[in-house]
Amino acid sequence: MTQPHLPLLVEADVLQTHLGEKRLLIVDLGKADLYARGHIPGAVFLDYNRIIRSEKPLGGLLPDEGQLSEVLSALGLTPQTHVVAYDDEGGGKAARLLWTLEALGHRHYSLLNGGLHAWANEGHPLNQEPEQHPASHYQARLCEECEAVTDRAFILEHLDDPEVALLDVRSPAEYRGEKRYAARGGHIPGAVHIEWTEMMEQNHNLRLKAIAELRNLLEEQGITPDKTVVAYCQTHHRSAHTWFVLKYLGYTARGYVGSWSDWGNQPDTPIEV
Repeated sequence: MTQPHLPLLVEADVLQTHLGEKRLLIVDLGKADLYARGHIPGAVFLDYNRIIRSEKPLGGLLPDEGQLSEVLSALGLTPQTHVVAYDDEGGGKAARLLWTLEALGHRHYSLLNGGLHAWANEGHPLNQEPEQHPASHYQARLCEECEAVTDRAFILEHLDDPEVALLDVRSPAEYRGEKRYAARGGHIPGAVHIEWTEMMEQNHNLRLKAIAELRNLLEEQGITPDKTVVAYCQTHHRSAHTWFVLKYLGYTARGYVGSWSDWGNQPDTPIEV
């Protein structure tokens, strides 16, 4: 049995032609009430909070292997499954699931471009009955040397490294330290700023902008393909979407686990405002 041949970023029209394939697992990470009102046929619902862990004041941490095994087995995931993730916000929560799969070494996945907005607004079918796949026995194993995952120690070690670029994708007010959700406000020294929603086309059902536009947006801030790019936000929710965009463009990209909830709650990390 072959896997679906789907690109990393899949369009709604293409996904519709693959509905019902055996090794395809479509996962809806949107709001529960929206899922009940209408979801992609065959899509299972996953509460976003099941794929993150909090240790207050830190948020957005990776769950342990036991919890991930439980959650992914309940979805019916197997090593051969191709996952297509979507949500109702343009892809932040969906991309966080894909980043988690990457951290587990599971690389058969796609993001639905535009998510539920593109699917529903462009006339594709919706179901209202809850979907459930047969449970599996997926054993989650976090990769020790996964390029997609990074932490405070890596950033501190590479603060002055010209080959590493830091990309803050929070709101401008958070970046400037005017609004904070941690003990300290501001941004990591040297980090450039692009709010995560700037990578979407607001008038095209929250799809990603064209590749050339995305590259220009990044390169205007000095984010070039020859650098390792560390994306962060408050809890690596918004920046998971940015990580996906960077991967889609062929960049070497890392997501900062805990993000500003980690950096901004340390008493001695360097900060710029």
